[in-house]
Amino acid sequence: MLDLVIRRGLVVTAQDAAPGDVGILDGKIVAVASPGSLPGDAARVIDAEGKIVLPGGIEPHAHIAIPVPQYWGGRPELLSQPPEAATRAAAFGGVTTVVDFAGDLILEPGTRPPDWSILESLDSRRAVFRDHAYTDFAFHYILAGKVAPTRIGQLAEAIQEGVASFKIFTTFNELRVPYGHLWAVFAEVAKHGGIMAVHAEDDDIVNYMTDTLIREGRDQGENLHLVHNNLSEDLAFRQIIRLARHTEVAIYFVHTTAREGVAAIAEARQRSQPVYGEALHNYLQFTCEDYKKPGGTAVHTYPALKFAEDRDALIAGLLGGDLCTTATDDFTVHKDVKLWGNTIQTVCGGHNGIETRLPVAFTKFVVERHMPLPRFAAITSTNAARILGLYPQKGVIAPGSDADLVLIDPRVTKTLALADLHSAADYSIWEGFTCRGYPVMTILRGKVIVESGKLAGSPSDGRWVKRKVGADVLARPAV
Repeated sequence: MLDLVIRRGLVVTAQDAAPGDVGILDGKIVAVASPGSLPGDAARVIDAEGKIVLPGGIEPHAHIAIPVPQYWGGRPELLSQPPEAATRAAAFGGVTTVVDFAGDLILEPGTRPPDWSILESLDSRRAVFRDHAYTDFAFHYILAGKVAPTRIGQLAEAIQEGVASFKIFTTFNELRVPYGHLWAVFAEVAKHGGIMAVHAEDDDIVNYMTDTLIREGRDQGENLHLVHNNLSEDLAFRQIIRLARHTEVAIYFVHTTAREGVAAIAEARQRSQPVYGEALHNYLQFTCEDYKKPGGTAVHTYPALKFAEDRDALIAGLLGGDLCTTATDDFTVHKDVKLWGNTIQTVCGGHNGIETRLPVAFTKFVVERHMPLPRFAAITSTNAARILGLYPQKGVIAPGSDADLVLIDPRVTKTLALADLHSAADYSIWEGFTCRGYPVMTILRGKVIVESGKLAGSPSDGRWVKRKVGADVLARPAV
């Protein structure tokens, strides 16, 4: 007898979307069948007629329970929202796996993280999430500054133990990894089958524009896009792509923001280079003009929102395939912290978007632009799973995969309001946005964790997921 049957929903697989049944046993999908064909004696049968059955969303980029630096309005012991709140919000938004970070995220100048090995750092982060996560979770590992040979020597073991992706920054003070060190890191990660996640900006341009705007008295937060600008992204993306080609490493560009970045990714992919791009969902709605509104920097996530032409290029990239994933870069704090800084050096990064990504993306792409449902599943789940080494355990509705599902009711119209959201936040930049289609059920490994607006899961449900990137993803643009 099956544990659960999802009956007569519009089931979205990698190939198509068709009415069907999904059979689940012991947390795994065991059957995808024609509608009404699976036995009705399962422990539970869910009637999904009129609803869309999708792979559970995968959030590929979140910053949970990390210190908020003082120059962003932080104070001792102030952290971004804890995993229990973040994964609860994720579950309500149809997300079943969150990829966060371990390692050397140095935001406060002059501070150093503990001198742990990569695997010790991973164990520490797993302990933060253990028994405090409603969804499954994994971690990129952050490498910062001048990467010591001993740390580079740990990369092979880390990849073997399931840490498939490594994050680096090309700007931001102590976080910036010099290019010589990048060369060594890229080569070692490529050798052992990992992928690089890259925050790419030209550090010289960023610093020059920061100094220039301060000198000219134009350092207000509304001018963030002049510091973290289009030229900076263009130069940095192309230099990273060139170095990646030399070392034969695969690249995942986090938070692509500019039309120049989209173009650089597209050109690399046309040369069959394994380069993948991510877009944040707030970048698909807002522009740098929104910075000028009262409280407008609430919409800010680093690098910076840019112009309408850049927003349109991101949308076109997701529609056409030059970009691969949507994400949030979730970094949730209260409004007084988010709006504490009002200059180009003090505006707090991030926002509480982990719950809103799927319904916003469904509205903007499926409803407004008629994106095929398999493509929507790809940009919200499947592509992240493949690029980051979660596939085929995650990100697909197929026999043998984890029974991670989200049911979206396309008939539901919901105007977003803070009172309806579940993050540990007292504001939302999505207040008043009308979603057409909304998650009504989230299933994690066969367990219903959210149903009809009610939490049914437990903070002990989430598990760490070991990852391994497929050889096809590392060799050429596989998605």
